[in-house]
Amino acid sequence: MPGFNLPGRVDRVILPCAGRLQPEHLLKAFESGCRVVAVVACEESNCHHGEGSRRCRLRVDSVRALLEEIGLGEGRLLLSHLPGSALEDLDLSSGRASDGNKPAGLDAGLEAIRSEILSALGQLPPNPLAGPEPCPRAACPPAETAAPGGGARHE
Repeated sequence: MPGFNLPGRVDRVILPCAGRLQPEHLLKAFESGCRVVAVVACEESNCHHGEGSRRCRLRVDSVRALLEEIGLGEGRLLLSHLPGSALEDLDLSSGRASDGNKPAGLDAGLEAIRSEILSALGQLPPNPLAGPEPCPRAACPPAETAAPGGGARHE
């Protein structure tokens, strides 16, 4: 995957074709607390597998509708496309250089994807399905401990 140089933890899942991406993969990412999920695929008109990018788009649209329905918001799921041939895209996504010639518009396309991800991260609140964000010790609220008699006590 291209180095998008994003802040925080980034988990990359590389598939041979975006058409292999299933709704369950996307939903599991949100269930585990991801604020934003970005899917990067080849252009629909340049898919090595013919229908993979179209299938991916349809699945992303379906999951976006579901995210909107359950209140997380469709803006948490991004779909972007890499320029170039399917072979170049596969090499790029696996971290290998193809033949040293970058597809036209690659750098601009990568920067646009990075900007879209950063914008979404900046605008969206934390995923409510995520556990509490870790905080510096001094900024953390007091921990609850069990008081004698079973009540809660704040220290």
